[in-house]
Amino acid sequence: MGHKKALSAIALAVAGTLVAGTAGATNGYFQHGYGMKAKSMAGVGIALPQDALAAATNPAGMVVMGNRIDFGADLFRPVRDTRLSFGAPFDAEYSGNGDSEFLIPEFGYNRMLTPNSSIGVSVYGNGGMNTSYETLNTATGGVIFGTGKLGVDLSQLFIAPTYSVKVSPQHALGVSLNLAYQRFKAYGLQNFDNAIFSSAPGFVTNNGYDTSTGYGLRFGWLG
Repeated sequence: MGHKKALSAIALAVAGTLVAGTAGATNGYFQHGYGMKAKSMAGVGIALPQDALAAATNPAGMVVMGNRIDFGADLFRPVRDTRLSFGAPFDAEYSGNGDSEFLIPEFGYNRMLTPNSSIGVSVYGNGGMNTSYETLNTATGGVIFGTGKLGVDLSQLFIAPTYSVKVSPQHALGVSLNLAYQRFKAYGLQNFDNAIFSSAPGFVTNNGYDTSTGYGLRFGWLG
């Protein structure tokens, strides 16, 4: 019995080392999936379209979705903090959760033109990792980065009109026109807004939002 108990103990110890611990992470400004169903399945979408947000990852998936409209909203709450290790008296830890909750909506529409072709549109976004730190004052009364709160705000919107077609019972092709809009602002970085740290003093911080637009094509195959 003693030998069997020893073997059982060893087996339990080995099994314990194989149990995965809890892990938490994000993909930065990119969502781990597009469409509520994809998000609930770890972001699967390229090979498994499930709604009219399919064009966000694979335009070919739209033709197998049929006629449908999908709405969704993701409540994203990341926990942000930072630790400064510049040596005393600068060492400190700060929370960046000034803006904690972010609502990220999405929309998809698909319409069958024929039993083997469809047009649709997927509307989705990235963002929600904004930070808002209180003034990072040192123990000696100095300010490390600037005055007031410190943070960034970046958000992206994508609109993807899509055409997809079944070329055989087992294969489909699709193409999306990706229309992109982005806006960004940074604030609280006054101590870097000079000729020593920047090639464009006066444009580093506290200038409100800057925006950009872009476009591209995404081709997809499903088989």
